[in-house]
Amino acid sequence: MITIKIGGSVVDNLHPSTILDIKKFVESVGVILVHGGGKEVTKVCEQLGKEPKFVTSPSGIKSRYTDKETAEIFTMVMAGRVNKTIVMMLQKNGINAIGLSGVDARLIQADRKKKLIIINEKGRKQAIDGGYTGKIREINSSLIKNLLEQGLTPVISPIAISEESEFLNVDGDRAAAYIAGKVGSDKVLFITNVDGLLMDDKLVTKLTLAEAKEIRPKIGPGMEKKILASTEALDMGVKEALIANGQKENPISSALAHDNCTVIQHE
Repeated sequence: MITIKIGGSVVDNLHPSTILDIKKFVESVGVILVHGGGKEVTKVCEQLGKEPKFVTSPSGIKSRYTDKETAEIFTMVMAGRVNKTIVMMLQKNGINAIGLSGVDARLIQADRKKKLIIINEKGRKQAIDGGYTGKIREINSSLIKNLLEQGLTPVISPIAISEESEFLNVDGDRAAAYIAGKVGSDKVLFITNVDGLLMDDKLVTKLTLAEAKEIRPKIGPGMEKKILASTEALDMGVKEALIANGQKENPISSALAHDNCTVIQHE
């Protein structure tokens, strides 16, 4: 079984062959899809007159700051528009998909971050309220397995539920890693708009888990999260993490064949 993470806006940019390519694996090994949708959330925030706010962590990771209102918009867009668009696209191609958020059946449980340490405009560390961002704690893996056994393809949006039953925004890449790890996927595949990890403009085709951990601090923000998620998945027993381009023909097959992508494996 494989877990595939696609971006929310990637849906517009995916190669037309992607859905039928996914279908092959749905029928042969079983697929869990996890999606993002940050750009779509930003767009809707702007339409609603809500200014998106981004913060930078001491290690240089830039992320969306989620207050209560943003958490609600996030849920509306992710669990609504983005999730159902993907489900409909799969249904149209004969894949019996079911859309879920992490709130449903406590699929993704997370701890609300009480405080966030950020780097402020003056370049100094500052502690602010954690807002509605979560750190993933548990995955309802038995539900996902049951759905797969019934021939359904789960499409999961990364909204988690807190201990206090609040909506929490969690990172989509890391949600995919945890789901892959807890459900026991053989592989986790991150579909993006580049061929994989580029260092000095060259594609890094192979990394061991140890190399990936070592190289991570030297990588730019978007890809850094994917490398972090890959290492987390491998630490949880996933055999292989792949980062590949969704804009070429049959992107899933070619990534699984290690064609022009980044492959991260145990030693």
